[in-house]
Amino acid sequence: MSASAPLLTERRGPVLVITLNRPEVRNAVDRPLAEGIAAALDRLDAEDDLRVGVLTGAGRGFCAGMDLKRFAETGERPWVGDRGFGGIVRRASEKPLIAALEGFAVAGGLEIALACDLLVAARGTKLGIPESKRGLVAAGGGLRRLPRLLPSALAMELALTGGLITAERAWEVGALNRLTEPGEALATALELAAEIGANAPLALIGAKRILQRQWSWDDAEFWERQAEIVEPIATSKDAREGARAFTEKRPPVWRGR
Repeated sequence: MSASAPLLTERRGPVLVITLNRPEVRNAVDRPLAEGIAAALDRLDAEDDLRVGVLTGAGRGFCAGMDLKRFAETGERPWVGDRGFGGIVRRASEKPLIAALEGFAVAGGLEIALACDLLVAARGTKLGIPESKRGLVAAGGGLRRLPRLLPSALAMELALTGGLITAERAWEVGALNRLTEPGEALATALELAAEIGANAPLALIGAKRILQRQWSWDDAEFWERQAEIVEPIATSKDAREGARAFTEKRPPVWRGR
């Protein structure tokens, strides 16, 4: 893929590194970039030997949100099918996805990060949904996901003031999985991806599916729906392999079936 493409992908063993590649406009999202993200997520889910995705940004920051200049000039909205804004916020990958954040992740950029499953951010990274300062509403999932990640008072403040917080503040309130020194977010995300990718692929997908969907289930439905997801995993060849490997004191060999 050309280095000038709006999105770059690179395989690193079982990990697919997905890089937003419009640094000249702070990785602002236009239609081609959104389509690239959607295609990368399709690839992550389709290729059996890929286990985890890492989403990062080229240049000095992660993503500044929608390309407002492109929107003002053409009315272009970077939505892709049922994946929504950025090709990700309504439906991300079935497999685990980690966001590696440097510099800034604001507006739709933060919403793209929040569509991932785990967040790694470098100290000093600015986070927020300043849409209200532009006459807009954070409609890419920020108003749904932020109150689940942050204390409700802080989420409300960010939405109404349009202010920003640092990665350090997000770490203090438990909103990040890892806090790194500047320039180390991607390397740390890859370490986390390697730890995740060593586990059984069907189990990873099943656990993620339950954690994401359980918000709309009552107690009785939780047990019913969980069983529907878990039973095929519990009876899979990988489950037997995991038990054998444990008893034989050796690393498991996962087949994804």
